Amino acid sequence: MAEHERVFIENDEPERALGLDLVRACEAAALNTFRWIGKGDKISADAAATDAIRGTLNHVEMCGTCVIGEGIKDQAPGIFVGEKLGTWSAGTPHISIALDPIDGTTLTSKGLPGALSVLAAARTRGPDDQAMTPVPSVYMEKIAVGPAIKEGPGTIRLDAPVDQNLEIIALKLGKRVRDLVVCTLDRPRHEQLINKIRKTGASIRLIGDGDVAGAIGPSMPDSSIDVYMGTGGAPEAVLAAAAIKCLGGEILARMWPRDDAERKQLIADGHEEDLHRVYLADDMAQGDGLVFVATGITDNAMLQGVRVRGHTATTHSVVMRMRSRTVRYIRAFHDLTRKTIRVGAEAQDIRL
Repeated sequence: MAEHERVFIENDEPERALGLDLVRACEAAALNTFRWIGKGDKISADAAATDAIRGTLNHVEMCGTCVIGEGIKDQAPGIFVGEKLGTWSAGTPHISIALDPIDGTTLTSKGLPGALSVLAAARTRGPDDQAMTPVPSVYMEKIAVGPAIKEGPGTIRLDAPVDQNLEIIALKLGKRVRDLVVCTLDRPRHEQLINKIRKTGASIRLIGDGDVAGAIGPSMPDSSIDVYMGTGGAPEAVLAAAAIKCLGGEILARMWPRDDAERKQLIADGHEEDLHRVYLADDMAQGDGLVFVATGITDNAMLQGVRVRGHTATTHSVVMRMRSRTVRYIRAFHDLTRKTIRVGAEAQDIRL
């Protein structure tokens, strides 16, 4: 390849290099969180992950802007919407960033499986552009499916009966409804949904938290999950949409006010029409330059969690690119006698 051709590709597709920088940020978050796994303190765990992601991202050559930060409902330390990340050096690309330092803070604090550190990013034309759409509600109703369900005749709908949606999914997958596996959060609000799913004969995989991974699951190659259904966090829906778009799947999501007070506030803020809008992956994550990265904190269906043996820590991450629909798994070994991470609060490298 000629020199000028190589330079053109690098400038035209900055996500090629950006993906590895995002992996380092998620790895740092997972490693800095490891000591808090099972300690019963989700606030300290979240703060440790946030500190590591901020410190790492602030050394990336980019003009980054956070458009999706910590979930509104978490009331925890976080990287805030509008926060500037990266070096902001002249000539570096503008990057729109969505993140959740820990998707599954409660899982982490209890030492349960399912916790991830998650980042999504895409190039934009300037600091005021957004490649991912913030949703003003705390929660959203969601249905997420893989590429096989997205293509071909017959469509699933949020308002359709559960049995009707599952019949369409089964038909497209060449399965019987009773052979389908549905993933949903284990929450009291899902009691009716769970009963309706079980009446069809389909199997349910209940998860305690971490619905980013749950929504992505049906789109992953060789996944054992056929569809994700239920109500979960709105920021998590946007993060999942970025990954699902990279994988060729689909997500349908609609704002779900928790009570009349939140509904009235959304209407007062000018979102009355949006309350009825069904967001698709393309609505929540725009463009073909998307990159999605996740690193396992505790074991989950998508990735293994952090392992520490002696002086060696092992992390497992995944990188997805929309432009090429490439999925890469990265297993990294970290020598803890040498490993340092840059933390945002102290603005310096610290040893783990």
